[in-house]
Amino acid sequence: MMKELLFATNNAHKLKEVREICGKEINILGLMDIGFKAEIPEDHDTLEGNARQKAWFIHEKTGRDCFADDTGLFIDALEGRPGVYSARYAGEDCSFDDNVRKVLEEMKAFSNRSAHFRCIVCLILDGKEFLFEGEVKGIILKDGQGKGGFGYDPIFLPIGQTLTFSQMPAYLKNGISHRGKAIGKMVAFLKSEQ
Repeated sequence: MMKELLFATNNAHKLKEVREICGKEINILGLMDIGFKAEIPEDHDTLEGNARQKAWFIHEKTGRDCFADDTGLFIDALEGRPGVYSARYAGEDCSFDDNVRKVLEEMKAFSNRSAHFRCIVCLILDGKEFLFEGEVKGIILKDGQGKGGFGYDPIFLPIGQTLTFSQMPAYLKNGISHRGKAIGKMVAFLKSEQ
């Protein structure tokens, strides 16, 4: 029987990506699928803290097995910024483009362009918590390339690749990305539990 899990997100881009990573193995529901519209708290200063907070909040509100992720782009020259604040780096109601512009502006003075994406997934299964992590190293380009993906994908070139995350087909990005690795570990864990 296919496992059904609730993904604690209202981000349609993330939901689509996670469904592609999981394939037909798991039926992934988003919050919009169950009509859940309440604001999800996310006020910790670590990815682990935010992922745990979001997952437990949704579990307590819905009683369902669920998972949440928190992801950050950590840029060496910017002392790890935007990090845990990646989604709202340019301000509370900013767009992906606003965040990218802010990073590119701050990076103008630096020749060191190294960075990494990190993703933490917190799964609540039968009232127990499990954490999974994924990371990918790369560099920040001087301008955006590609129209696909979301967030910082147009300016992030993974090590050993010739395409940004925005330029890659979904199967390629999901095979090497931070979120792909973390969700892949969760799927492998769920299979081992059956």
